[in-house]
Amino acid sequence: MKRIAWWWVLLAIAAAFVLAQMPAARSDDRLGTEEIVARNAEARGGADAWRKVMSMEWVGHVDSPNAPTSNLPFMLTLKRPDLTRFEVTAANQMIVHVFDGKEGWKVRPSGSGAPDVRPYTSDEVKFARDAQVIDGPLLDHAAKGIDVALEGTDKVEGRDTYRLSLRLPSGATRHVWVDAQNFLDVKSDREARGPSGQPAIVEVMYRDFRDVDGVRIPFVIESGPVGTDRKDRLVIDKVTLNPPLDRLTFAKPVWQGRHASVTIGADTSPASGSPVRP
Repeated sequence: MKRIAWWWVLLAIAAAFVLAQMPAARSDDRLGTEEIVARNAEARGGADAWRKVMSMEWVGHVDSPNAPTSNLPFMLTLKRPDLTRFEVTAANQMIVHVFDGKEGWKVRPSGSGAPDVRPYTSDEVKFARDAQVIDGPLLDHAAKGIDVALEGTDKVEGRDTYRLSLRLPSGATRHVWVDAQNFLDVKSDREARGPSGQPAIVEVMYRDFRDVDGVRIPFVIESGPVGTDRKDRLVIDKVTLNPPLDRLTFAKPVWQGRHASVTIGADTSPASGSPVRP
């Protein structure tokens, strides 16, 4: 019996020696950054399917703690590479944000009756250029000049996720959390400024992914400053891929007269783009 026992001891020592010579398993990077990115693309419908999407239109409603009422109807129009037009209607008045790839404009109601048209701030232009409006920052990230690195793993609402760090061409840093089981986007964040101009981190949650003509899109998107329960909730009712778009859709809004509404017009040159990403 002693002899048999010694054989078990020797086998255990030998196994321990072999294991010691093997490279340690990577807990945070066990799949590798590029594999996570590739699985994310596959989970969302595949890179080839997304590359065929040249424009997109979302129709739905917004629930916001800062809005006077709930269920505010909105339309979001997107076109590669970064053109956006966002319209939301509140109290029978339309608020419009437009970005043509170089400049952006905001249209809001004013007390005079004529809409107030203002250019984007420098921070808003930077965000619009960084938005990666159609397919997000992970797909074809190298071609977009975006560096992606796996920082580690986190629990997000009880789910295991990979935390990816993104360095955008503008120099901005963002994070994307990818579900470790289904590889869909769970959350992202970005730097922003609060009402008084102080720096703040805004987090965006992606929920209720559905198939739309071969690609998967979140039909509920929640966003707001980190650490607060006051979130804006974007609920999508309908998504249209590759809708025909007029060339003036993303042009500067102009006020045509006292009794007219804001239109897209005047400049007939082709438009050379979003608050959220799919």
